[in-house]
Amino acid sequence: MDASMLLMAFSGAFVGSHFLLSHPLRQPLVKAMGEKGFLALYSLVAFATLGGMAWAYPRTPAGAPLWTVGDGLWALATGLMLGASVMLLGSLVRNPAMPGATNAASAQARGVYAITRHPMLWAFAIWGMVHILVYPVTRNIIVALAIILLSLLGAALQDRKKATLDPQGWPAWERRTSYWPFAAIIQGRARFGGFGAHALGGGLLVWLLATWAHIPLAGRAAGIWRWLV
Repeated sequence: MDASMLLMAFSGAFVGSHFLLSHPLRQPLVKAMGEKGFLALYSLVAFATLGGMAWAYPRTPAGAPLWTVGDGLWALATGLMLGASVMLLGSLVRNPAMPGATNAASAQARGVYAITRHPMLWAFAIWGMVHILVYPVTRNIIVALAIILLSLLGAALQDRKKATLDPQGWPAWERRTSYWPFAAIIQGRARFGGFGAHALGGGLLVWLLATWAHIPLAGRAAGIWRWLV
């Protein structure tokens, strides 16, 4: 099996094992192994499949880009990543979808939650989309599509799971928010604004640091550093 097939296999295993262990297999495994045993197994599988992706990626030929990436696409990608960084940092505070959270019934759809009730998962999905946009080679598309699928299908399955676990609070939260970004705002169910300093300031800082890190780690400038260095 060549490296590209291995990369696809590890990527599929990473996504598939996450869904299986998070949903249909979770309850029977927790019953059989206990919560700590299940978490250990989950971590081991995630580490092994993600490690396999990391091992296969540099061994897979990059191939020719599928399209030309000019300044226009880079500018779009830079703006999208800033938005994703704000969504990621904003999701770390008062998120009803976080494990153990019990505030879905009373939470306010402000800031990143007015945009989507899954800001963290959409941030990861946007990360995948942006990396396909600016680096359209086969090996990168395989990994990015795995992240996109894991994030967006995971968000949909999370809605179903949360509705079962919290049959009163979660449906109320769903009525005030939207799965698709900006849908609730367009429909008048949420109002744009109310971003905290942790989202705006933290998102800006993470965006600057993460895009700068492409220079020493990947050997190429990303974000605004493409035009500054």
